[in-house]
Amino acid sequence: MKFRKFGKLDWEVSVLGFGAMRLPVLDNDQGKIIEPEAIQMIRTAIDNGVNYVDTAYGYHGGNSEVLVGKALGDGYRNKVRLATKLFPHAVQTAADFDRLLNEQLKKLNTDHIDFYLLHGINKTSWPKLRDLGVLDWSEKAKADGRIRDLGFSFHDTLDVFKEIIDAYDQWTFCQIQYNFMDTEYQAGTEGLQYAAGKGLGIVIMEPLRGGALAKKPPESVEKAYAGSKTQRSQADWALQWVWNHPEVSVVLSGMSTMTQVTENLASADRSGQDSLSMEDLAIIDRVREEYITSCPIPCTGCRYCMPCPNDVDIPGILSIYNNGYMYDEHRMARFYYRQLPQESQADKCVQCGECGEICPQDFDIPEALAKVHGWLGPKPKA
Repeated sequence: MKFRKFGKLDWEVSVLGFGAMRLPVLDNDQGKIIEPEAIQMIRTAIDNGVNYVDTAYGYHGGNSEVLVGKALGDGYRNKVRLATKLFPHAVQTAADFDRLLNEQLKKLNTDHIDFYLLHGINKTSWPKLRDLGVLDWSEKAKADGRIRDLGFSFHDTLDVFKEIIDAYDQWTFCQIQYNFMDTEYQAGTEGLQYAAGKGLGIVIMEPLRGGALAKKPPESVEKAYAGSKTQRSQADWALQWVWNHPEVSVVLSGMSTMTQVTENLASADRSGQDSLSMEDLAIIDRVREEYITSCPIPCTGCRYCMPCPNDVDIPGILSIYNNGYMYDEHRMARFYYRQLPQESQADKCVQCGECGEICPQDFDIPEALAKVHGWLGPKPKA
């Protein structure tokens, strides 16, 4: 296993971290973790040098923390630093901070959390937690030993990311989504470099875009990979690209099988900062372009069409559709689409035509929205 410095801390983290969000389950029920297999996977990773284990309050219907607590029994707790997260939606009053943390300590069967994160914060949840006093509370929790270091995981725009980093000078680390397809999404490369410049440890989630970058790709992407002299699995290509960045501390992988554990451990052993050749990076650039070219709707997310006079989230809807098509993630695309407020969904388009007049890509947006809603929206009742 290889290790890297974790921000300003006098500690080195394994380049591969174990993310306990996609553990093996029974009957596709996320609440029913196959305990013996999951425990063996986590302990195998630790036996091979992984020293960062990540879970959260809501993973696997609340059962991930319990499983991780069991996996870290028999002396394994002393071999790792443990990360879990405060779930903003479970917080209504300041009293909930202590209630939730104490519940998590019990579930994890530990007396302290090494790395405690505010979970998935954004422009809505960050002010809520901040105004309830989460930062002052965290200082008290650090003083009484229940948590060691505070950080946050993030899902929003770059401006919001920078605002949160600059709001508190005691952040130890942050967790961001980053992969070769998401260099300008959410925090992106600029956010990665900004946080590293502030001395934060950088934890990477979704290096494979939820597994999409490890699936069988479009034929044009396969041909791009085949042009390389270096033969790697798709997952290894994606992981090595992330590890190539010197700002990255640890890459989380949500592993579901022992095979994935074994393969990721081998990838970690091959990792290095600035280790990819110019040819390797050119291959990734071609792969990225081929994925983008395979988008069925030529929306670039420029947002010239916004705001829509009928409040339809045009670029958001088209992005969900394109991602579902490109990565063969139809089920997840439907899930994300149906999470949008109904008043923002594509069937609220009245075909006024304003968006088409200013779209630089010059395609029929109302027609595309109708197609998306037919594919992703609720099916009519018989």
